[in-house]
Amino acid sequence: MTRIVIKQLIWDKWNREHIKKHNVMEEEGEEVAKNLIAHKIGQKGRFIAIGRSGTRLLSLVLSRKDPGVYYVVTARDSSKKERREIYEKENI
Repeated sequence: MTRIVIKQLIWDKWNREHIKKHNVMEEEGEEVAKNLIAHKIGQKGRFIAIGRSGTRLLSLVLSRKDPGVYYVVTARDSSKKERREIYEKENI
């Protein structure tokens, strides 16, 4: 698992509109960035950051722009597989 530190998320009109399709708000993405549970490298060198926003477990797909600065490609509810992996890590 690759460790990342998120200092800033980059938001623009496109990604704000895109995450609305997944019923996720920008504020929830920011909360996940502060409450990260896991990180993995996804496709195209992007990162998948998984964390909690309230009672939701969300996955953010991020593209690194600078050290600690990431563009939000998308945000969505974590898949069953991601939730299972996180549950196992939290209960070790």
